[in-house]
Amino acid sequence: MKIPSPRISRHDPSALLLKRIRELMASEEGVQERLDHFVKLIASSMRVNVASIYLRSGNGLELCATKGLKQSAVHKTKLALGEGLVGRVAARARLLNLANAPRHPNFAYKPETGEEKFQSFLGVPLLRGGRNLGVLVVQSKKSRRFTEIEVENLLTVAMILAEIAVEDERASGGTKRLKGIRLTPTKPETISGKPFAGGLAKGQAYLHSPPVLAKQMIAQNPKVEEERMGDAIGTLRKSVDAMVSGETATLDRASKDIFESYRLFAYDRTWVERLREAVHSGLTAEAAVERVRNEHRARMLKARDPYLRARLHDLEDLANRLLRILAGENLDKTHRALPEQAIVFARNLGPAEILDYDPSRLKGIVLEEGAATAHATIICRTLGIPLIGQSVGMLDRIESGDEVLLDGEMGEAYIRPTQTQSADFNLRVGLRAALSKAFESQRSLPAKTKDGQKISLLLNAGLLADLPALDTVGADGIGLFRTEFQFMIARSMPRLGEQVELYKKAMTASGTRPVTFRTLDLGGDKILPYADPVPEDNPAIGWRAIRIGLDRPSLLRYQLRALLIAGSGVHLRFMFPMVASVSEFLQAKTLLAKEMKRAKKLGITPPEKMEVGVMLETPALAWQVDAMCKHVDFVSVGANDLMQFFFAADRDNPRVASRYDRLHPAGLSLLAHIAKRCKLHKTPITICGEMAGHPMEAICLTALGYRNLSMPVTGIGPVKSAILALDCEKLAKTLKPLLVSTTDSDSLREQVMVFCQKNGIPI
Repeated sequence: MKIPSPRISRHDPSALLLKRIRELMASEEGVQERLDHFVKLIASSMRVNVASIYLRSGNGLELCATKGLKQSAVHKTKLALGEGLVGRVAARARLLNLANAPRHPNFAYKPETGEEKFQSFLGVPLLRGGRNLGVLVVQSKKSRRFTEIEVENLLTVAMILAEIAVEDERASGGTKRLKGIRLTPTKPETISGKPFAGGLAKGQAYLHSPPVLAKQMIAQNPKVEEERMGDAIGTLRKSVDAMVSGETATLDRASKDIFESYRLFAYDRTWVERLREAVHSGLTAEAAVERVRNEHRARMLKARDPYLRARLHDLEDLANRLLRILAGENLDKTHRALPEQAIVFARNLGPAEILDYDPSRLKGIVLEEGAATAHATIICRTLGIPLIGQSVGMLDRIESGDEVLLDGEMGEAYIRPTQTQSADFNLRVGLRAALSKAFESQRSLPAKTKDGQKISLLLNAGLLADLPALDTVGADGIGLFRTEFQFMIARSMPRLGEQVELYKKAMTASGTRPVTFRTLDLGGDKILPYADPVPEDNPAIGWRAIRIGLDRPSLLRYQLRALLIAGSGVHLRFMFPMVASVSEFLQAKTLLAKEMKRAKKLGITPPEKMEVGVMLETPALAWQVDAMCKHVDFVSVGANDLMQFFFAADRDNPRVASRYDRLHPAGLSLLAHIAKRCKLHKTPITICGEMAGHPMEAICLTALGYRNLSMPVTGIGPVKSAILALDCEKLAKTLKPLLVSTTDSDSLREQVMVFCQKNGIPI
């Protein structure tokens, strides 16, 4: 971890403290020896009479090392939390700086330590990952308050000490830890994150270790480093080539395409050139990899869009593989070692790193970072490996070998579970197996309500990896195909032929089922790697999507040209996103007319049938829906953006995203208005987004008049089960009196839940 530098004066003896600590960290001494050296270093550097380390032991504290107190007191003096000054620091997790310690009401004299002759006291907690591991204390005979600089130095030392103590315990596997002292967590904990790949798994924790940077950052011989970098890049490319042709042979075609794009990054000229430039500037090969990695990370993390961040994960993976090669590791080995029934915990993982592990032993993954659309996530879904991500601070709370229950459905991991948690989890495993059989038996059934309403369940897609799910879950088609993904993962603007090929593959995979393409939704936080970003104060409502297409008509026409060629002689459906007014849609239709005229002139066979729709994502268009219906073949409601604009709450901002419920009566009223007006004009309507993929929300949408629901693949089975048990008209009558402007309610979730319980609807 990166340790912040303390503020120290040039003449302060403690300025040498960090240098000495770094030397101590590099030694191979045992735990007790390190602690003994630690207190001696602190006492001499800070010029104090006493330096002592108290560590947590059971429910109290134990003196584990001292310089200045009686050595016979080590491992004999024990304090309860809150007892004495040391116990007060531990209980409150706050420092205590006293000029006359014996006069403090919490002072507790321990005769065996011989501390009665010391006046000044400074105690700071040893904190790691939000846990208090103990207390670091310095004392002096002279009565004085320690200076701000001394306090900051001791806080920094305490942070380092906490890291060393835990890492020593981890490295020794518990065989050499201090007798009676346990610093690593032992109590049951629940880790929460986001569910990225569904499933339930139980096993033992395994901490993924990313490559460690070499200590040497400045090259002693630049030519040697340039040769090392060149050789490493060559080895990396061979490794990736072998991966694409070998390991991925066990995956489906769509997953293999992920590794094809991954290989593009390994051969990316810009990335390789930046690595070589960094080495040429005087860095070692390892330092060059880290510098280029940090440059990419800084740029990519500016974008909030999860699909764009997925590109960063692949680059991180490649950088890690390059560092492993530079460290002399042989990547040709079959698999990295894993215990049986392993749940891997890591800050992040790339798709190749997942395949490095034995799939027969890998049962689940928990990440501190990760993204729903990262290639690693897609690989986990393909392999059926449960994955939860964005579990902040998780690595400070887990140890290798801990028992783990992983819930990929709810996004939770139970660490060192209780008997009750284990029993409940085993029950859920049995229920899930029964549900899977039920979903499988329903896969070929039409999604029809009990009162005869046929509901079309569609998929949201954007990558070829998504397409096999059409048959796997029995979806009725693709309700939203995000075409911008192809542009965001490419190293340059996709050529016309590449676009045509992608659209044809999507339509071929769907067969007779409909595929609805969305034209480019770029801009704002969706930054193309080969285009300069346009800085904006509020990109979500800035220059994006159709606004870019109309201001840069050549870009929109280029894509429309590809769609018309791909749709030659077949059924073609596409829609324009983020339209805020009827005039914007008509301008886009004008550009389409020009492309159709051009295609006719060139003798290109027109689509057998062409439907052009609009994505209704802005409240403004919701109140122009009557006018819009005169010009469109269909309407697709983008519920994610529509609701965030409607409630003025950024769905990617955790501080405000939860300030409204998807079943808020005002939001449902807006959706009901849109469905009602479209029905009046006999305009087909679909709703896309996360909302449609949740059973409770899905049945409400059905009751409001929506007959086409487009959702993530994981929603198809649960939503179909709920639809099959639903009396649509009965729920509609229940909701109608609740959707009034006079209500004070923030959500109808409780009322809908009661309805489901009474009518036997699985939610």
